Amino acid sequence: MVGPYRGLFTRPGTTGFVLAGFIGRMPMSMLGIGVVLLVQTLTGSYAVAGAVAATTNVSFAIAAPLSGRLVDRFGQSRVIPPFALVNALALTALMLCAGYGLPAWTLYVTGLLVGATSLSIGSMVRARWSSIHAGSGTLHTAFAFESVLDEVTFVTGPVLVTLLATGVNPFAGLTVALLCMLFGSLALAAQRRTQPPVQRLTSSSGTPILIPGIALLSCVYLGLGAVFGSVDLVTVAFAEEHGVKAAAGFLVGAFAGGSMVSALWFGSRHWRISLRGRFVRALAMLVVGLLPIMFIGNVWIMAFALFLAGFAISPTIITGFSLTERLVPPSLLTEGMAWISTSIGFGVAIGAWAGGRLTEAYGASNAYGFALGAAALAAAAGAAGSGLLRIPEASSPAKS
Repeated sequence: MVGPYRGLFTRPGTTGFVLAGFIGRMPMSMLGIGVVLLVQTLTGSYAVAGAVAATTNVSFAIAAPLSGRLVDRFGQSRVIPPFALVNALALTALMLCAGYGLPAWTLYVTGLLVGATSLSIGSMVRARWSSIHAGSGTLHTAFAFESVLDEVTFVTGPVLVTLLATGVNPFAGLTVALLCMLFGSLALAAQRRTQPPVQRLTSSSGTPILIPGIALLSCVYLGLGAVFGSVDLVTVAFAEEHGVKAAAGFLVGAFAGGSMVSALWFGSRHWRISLRGRFVRALAMLVVGLLPIMFIGNVWIMAFALFLAGFAISPTIITGFSLTERLVPPSLLTEGMAWISTSIGFGVAIGAWAGGRLTEAYGASNAYGFALGAAALAAAAGAAGSGLLRIPEASSPAKS
């Protein structure tokens, strides 16, 4: 299983940008649950906590394609540093507003700034892999490896931020997330040798979202984001309902752990099934995996169920980015991948908001029904529109 991944690091500079990207994307898994834990602890309301987290994700979702276009136009080394510095100031302001008990609107304003200045580090790292392995079957393995790293962050990040927020100080988790963001993103920006070449945009370049296949993928990932956002928030409430709030990070990490295991296996295989076929099957598997969680009342059984449900996540992410890489022109690659992050961000915002409302109204177990419904809608959209994801055979040595 490990063999196919060894060849990824033969090119000079790959180890450096992979490590920097891994550290820089840690806040991706820490920010949402860190904001929920901080705001809920200080206000006592899951609804407010979910709304602040949703505000952050919505602003990220709106801004990500814009920052992606800036990266394509000016290069990662010029765009990352100013965004990272402003993001650090905005997150610091959010924590201060919460700590001093300022009005709720200040949390929304600072949360909006945090989201708007957050960069899609994963998209930038994948753009580097695409530049190095364009047109090669190795790119599938590289994207799978990135999904493994994504899930490592989602296994370790929630656990770390939960332990810090509940065991040390409500602010500790977000402080560590801030430091990871600064160090990792600035280290990535410093590595100019492996960054994709700056592409000259023309008046006819347009935007990737107008490509039918990208529009479909965006709709599907909107649903997947809603799954992620609602599961994260509802799981915190589920753990608290069962008297083990500190175990929330472990439960969320179990969901990501299943995805990490599947990513290792999925990326090590040579697939004869087309990309779109893999994509539709993975979406169906996610629906099946989420079915049992509404009916579980034991924390340890829930951890196992979430682990199994997570098996379908990485195949959808890996195939989605592979399809995006083949559907958009190189001059818009970072922006195209950012649209995936944007869709997930909008979905996470919807899921966090709905999860908070439904949890307070009906309890955590019933609120999991929202995640199941969102997954079903995503699977239906993917199956119905799969014809838009056909890739010409000449576009890649791998079957599409």
